[in-house]
Amino acid sequence: MKYLISIFLIVSSLYSVEVEKLSWPKGDTFLTFLQKYNINNKLYFDLEKEDKELCSEIRAGATYYLSKNENNELVQVLIEVSEEMQLQVYKDDDGYKFTTTPIVFDEVVETITIPIQSSPYQDILNKTSNSELANEFIRAYSGSLNFKYMRKNDLITIKYKQRVRLGQYHGTPAIISAVVKIRKKNHFIFKNDDDGRYYNQDGKSLTSYFFKVPLSYTRVSSRFTRKRWHPVLKRYRAHLGIDYAAPRGRAIYSAADGRIVYRGRKGGYGNVIEIVHKNGYKTLYAHQSRFKSGLKRGSKVRKGQLIGYVGTTGVSTGPHLHFGLYKNGRAIDPSRVIRVTKTKLNGNAKKKFIKHTKTLAKELLENIDTPTTKALNLKDIPNKSSLKA
Repeated sequence: MKYLISIFLIVSSLYSVEVEKLSWPKGDTFLTFLQKYNINNKLYFDLEKEDKELCSEIRAGATYYLSKNENNELVQVLIEVSEEMQLQVYKDDDGYKFTTTPIVFDEVVETITIPIQSSPYQDILNKTSNSELANEFIRAYSGSLNFKYMRKNDLITIKYKQRVRLGQYHGTPAIISAVVKIRKKNHFIFKNDDDGRYYNQDGKSLTSYFFKVPLSYTRVSSRFTRKRWHPVLKRYRAHLGIDYAAPRGRAIYSAADGRIVYRGRKGGYGNVIEIVHKNGYKTLYAHQSRFKSGLKRGSKVRKGQLIGYVGTTGVSTGPHLHFGLYKNGRAIDPSRVIRVTKTKLNGNAKKKFIKHTKTLAKELLENIDTPTTKALNLKDIPNKSSLKA
């Protein structure tokens, strides 16, 4: 399964099957896709709850790979639903089948130093051709540093981890650490893997944004899993959110200030509200019985504002809220973000973090006076694939 796409490409060439790389159209759903290729809707309705929910994770603009035979019939398709997982529909002797498979990618860690000539965003873009890296750098420093004070030839050094798939950048890069040198003064940031937030070298949080649990719940009935192997089904499964069990009709509140970008039905998620927030975050509230009256797409909401009520709409085994949290379009574990309410680290967590940052800071300073002449070159990375025959 690891070499799914590469096998697919080889077999496709042998049987003259064309592979297309496409972008998921706005307004399309998994069901409308099946209808478009005359595939029985039973394929969807026979899916288990988690798989139906994953079908609702398909977003407009998502990349998918599709192949058809000489009769214009679908042979198979791979549809990205996260940076790690994809849906697969393929045809065999018994008809069309559905499965979920991991996305195969390489991970590259690189440290770059760039003298400022224009602006941090533009200079990072010019050096790396990586707009996601430039955006993430600006977001990381947005609460602690004003770039307007930078002068020409001030320096920035970034250590980051980037996924690469099929010869292209894949997903948002993870900035491990960075330093901005302005008038000989160093401004550090360090990513804490325990909560995904940025801190300075003293363990003080630089991410001044907090979420609250969106309801009073009875228990967590299903936790977030990005990718796990199911020993019975012999395939990978994913659950891109947290399920909070609660009585039908229990109030649901916005986890943070934001703006509603979706309100309506969404496949296996039933009645859904999606809210965008600052710093690239988005929250999703699914299976609602009904919405708070007066709310619509474009409505601004405050943290703690009533938005709806717990229900069992969509694919649901009982009343609960499926709560999804996304950063820059990527599903992340809400429990790692919501539970963090402190503005600084304390105790053993602080000691451990500061010890780690000293090593990272030393590495950054060793690089800051040596501008990068050649950044990550995608041509130097093996071109792996992940579709299936």
